[in-house]
Amino acid sequence: MQKNRMKKKSGRRSQRGRLAGLSAVVCLGILPLPASSFPSSAAGSSLAAGIWEPVGAASLVQSSLSREEYLALARAAKGALWGYTNLGIADVESGNLNIRAVPSTDGKLVGKLPKNAACELRAVRDGWAYIQSGEVEGYVNLDFLLTGPQAKLRADELVETVVRVNGDGLRVRDSAGLDSGVLTQVPAGEELEFVERLGGWVKVSIDGEDGYVSAEHVTVEEKLETAVTMTELLYGQGVSDVRVDLVEYAKQFLGNPYRWGGTSLTKGADCSGFVLSVFQHFGIRLSHSSKAQAGEGARIGIADLKPGDLVFYANSSGSVNHVAIYIGGGQVIHASSPRTGIKISKYHYRTPVKAVRILQD
Repeated sequence: MQKNRMKKKSGRRSQRGRLAGLSAVVCLGILPLPASSFPSSAAGSSLAAGIWEPVGAASLVQSSLSREEYLALARAAKGALWGYTNLGIADVESGNLNIRAVPSTDGKLVGKLPKNAACELRAVRDGWAYIQSGEVEGYVNLDFLLTGPQAKLRADELVETVVRVNGDGLRVRDSAGLDSGVLTQVPAGEELEFVERLGGWVKVSIDGEDGYVSAEHVTVEEKLETAVTMTELLYGQGVSDVRVDLVEYAKQFLGNPYRWGGTSLTKGADCSGFVLSVFQHFGIRLSHSSKAQAGEGARIGIADLKPGDLVFYANSSGSVNHVAIYIGGGQVIHASSPRTGIKISKYHYRTPVKAVRILQD
């Protein structure tokens, strides 16, 4: 009897150790994926013909679990890492990691994964990873992607607290009170930089300026940066080649740093410095001030925006304090803040107050 009890106790200890090992695997986001998750048609028959390797480092401990046990564990751990199950982090020195339609350096660009941005790894093979990040799916070079424990450790350093807007027309105020001035209004789904909670208010930062929103109408959450889509712009009749060239030139610097007073497209620029330098590349001189730039060129209606036009934003007193370049498709590119750098946003991510046409074509 004593011997049998010892065997049972030893078995329970072994099972606890096994579960502890599983917990470590879950925490590090290194689970294998079921075959049904692997891409089968996005890149043609070459993917369907081969078996893609499981992502992460799960193969190190596969001998201790059956496939069924691993798949059950994967289902239980789905989304455990800030919404990711098999986390990948872009590991480039600067700029962005190209996301392609097929696993080849000649593949069409479908998106860009900024430095330190996150993605879900769906499969890997022959030095390429098939990923999903935000609205983008495609292939990236595995040499520039952190996976497994390395991705988890990097993500711990990168995760940010953001404020997600839950309803249209959210008022961002100058101070925490309903009687304070309205800095701007923000549409549903936008994310604002979190500063701190103040009772029933949340202090945020928008393009580097502090504001306050009602905690009742927002959700404060942790997230990692995701990919940016590279959906081709649809240029209508009358859009000149120079507008296309200017927008494509500006997009090259996506993800580069913000620096107050700066004009360098690579080392750092503020909002007007970014606009100044982009236009300067095409032989057009502008002032280094968003307020001054708002008076240069011809004023147009928001509905008349074309790629290359400028969109301006103001503070609660109506004074222009931010500028962006319209790139088509309802989006702008701008040097937003030290935290986000040069980024793409919806043109109405905050209330635009003026649009100006510099390019007269």
